Amino acid sequence: MLGDWNDHRSRLAEGGVTFNLAYSSEIAHNTSGGSDNLTRYSDQWLLGTELDLQKLWGWNGAKLNLAIIDRNGKNLSTDANLGTFQQVQEVYGRGQTWRLTNLFVAQSVLGGRLNLKAGRMDIGTDFAAFTCEFQNLTFCGSQPGHLVGRYWSNRPVSVWAFVAKINTTQETYVQLGIYQVNPNYVDDRYNVHKGLFPNFPRGTTGALIPLEFGFTPASAGMLRGLRGSYKVGAWYNTSDSADLLLNANHQPLGITSAGALQRDGAYGGYIAFQQQLTGTAGGFGATVFLNAAQADKLTAATDRQVAMGLQYRGAFDRPADVIGVALGATHGNRRRAEAQRFANALNPGAATVVNDGYETVGEVYYGWSPMRAIVIRPNLQYVVHPGGTGHDNALVIGLKTSISF
Repeated sequence: MLGDWNDHRSRLAEGGVTFNLAYSSEIAHNTSGGSDNLTRYSDQWLLGTELDLQKLWGWNGAKLNLAIIDRNGKNLSTDANLGTFQQVQEVYGRGQTWRLTNLFVAQSVLGGRLNLKAGRMDIGTDFAAFTCEFQNLTFCGSQPGHLVGRYWSNRPVSVWAFVAKINTTQETYVQLGIYQVNPNYVDDRYNVHKGLFPNFPRGTTGALIPLEFGFTPASAGMLRGLRGSYKVGAWYNTSDSADLLLNANHQPLGITSAGALQRDGAYGGYIAFQQQLTGTAGGFGATVFLNAAQADKLTAATDRQVAMGLQYRGAFDRPADVIGVALGATHGNRRRAEAQRFANALNPGAATVVNDGYETVGEVYYGWSPMRAIVIRPNLQYVVHPGGTGHDNALVIGLKTSISF
């Protein structure tokens, strides 16, 4: 959007310094569902830079990445009491404040076969990574973070981490990560004051260890060279996790003052598939996707999610325009629902909502790009059984705008 700065930007890039400044906003209005019909606006600023340390200082194969994110605005899902598992404005969340999102060194060795990263980074950029062109959170970003966000941190949250990726062939890889688990990083109150700094807060409970196998076909024999991405992964969190139903005495929660039973760790698995079916490689054509994740049934309040859809690039012969259609579902853990029913039986006057069953979401959008730096995506979302409950279905009209400077 700001051009080439009278050739200075290109010269800096040639010397090893690139910049990333981006803005995105999301407007949402519910015409049905919830307690009120409201309109809410949320946005995000991203400021980042990448330094090629080989060009700058002769450090062969090394790069330094720095990024901070600022979020602002309000959330329709909460303010209109939609009761949804997944936000209808994915850009909202994790505190309306500045956060350090990236501060890491990436090192490529063995001729690019082995790639190492160390520093502050989010998990979803490397594991179960997925685009964020839809506005409903169900279809945006790394799926495990939608289920177990208390320890799997997508953007803008970052933690201290180490990732090793081995390219086993030109089209396959395996990667392993070790990420710090510390409740402070997902505590909005803590991050209002300290989220912008590369600190190391007390209270670390363990480590999240994800493992991913990937296949990225691009050969002429695979759908005429059309691009694809097939990822299968699993994770283990070494931290103790609270049981959703049982207390420390292996009785239902609420019978005594005993706290929740602490389970030794938590786990899960996922798949993330994308494949272009028609058109030219990386250009015009239709791409389909399927994402699915299963979390630990003993400790995850939402224990599984599936999302599928289609995106068509080059709509109406406009190379940058995209049509997107998606359908997804998030499941409320039955153990949590059983605990909620038991709590209601112990306290008949209580009004605890029982989250049992699937929340199903459909979204359609049109991405119009009037110029290369701007994409405007009007969208329509329909949420059936928000929160897996008997809440009224919600029809949401949205508008997502992305600007790259």
